[in-house]
Amino acid sequence: PTNCITLRQIADMISLVAFNVGFNAPVRAPATQMKVASSEFCYGLPGALPPVGNFDPLNLLEGKSFEQVKTWREAELTHGRVSMLASAGFLVQEKYHPLFTADGGPAIEQIPQLPVFMWFAMTLGIGISEGYRVNLGWSSPTAPDHFFQKLEDDYTPGDLGFDPL
Repeated sequence: PTNCITLRQIADMISLVAFNVGFNAPVRAPATQMKVASSEFCYGLPGALPPVGNFDPLNLLEGKSFEQVKTWREAELTHGRVSMLASAGFLVQEKYHPLFTADGGPAIEQIPQLPVFMWFAMTLGIGISEGYRVNLGWSSPTAPDHFFQKLEDDYTPGDLGFDPL
């Protein structure tokens, strides 16, 4: 049957999900051990890489606190990883797709053809990975000094504890 998922297709999907784990920021010392200097770009947080370097053309960082910059850097790294994976996924599935024969038209038209089980599995996988990231980096809402989107003091944005290199 055409809706039957084989073990190879499941292995292909797992390898694509595992590929996402490699999108990690350069690991630096936790924020509590870093010397936070307002004169250093983004308070010395990871993410300023060549060839762009200290990129802030609209001067959004001026006057922002360390906590605000740290939250923005976490969002920037997270959204960058998702967009890289999505871009690579769309390009790859134009020629090869583990669930389809790749003759069903453009990739964007193949996504709605996924079986209901796959939608559930994708939602569960995304929920688990986001839950892990939130538990790792965000402060508890019951903490006395908690405010919306407060990151843990010892959490470095983008550092999920895995570096394949």
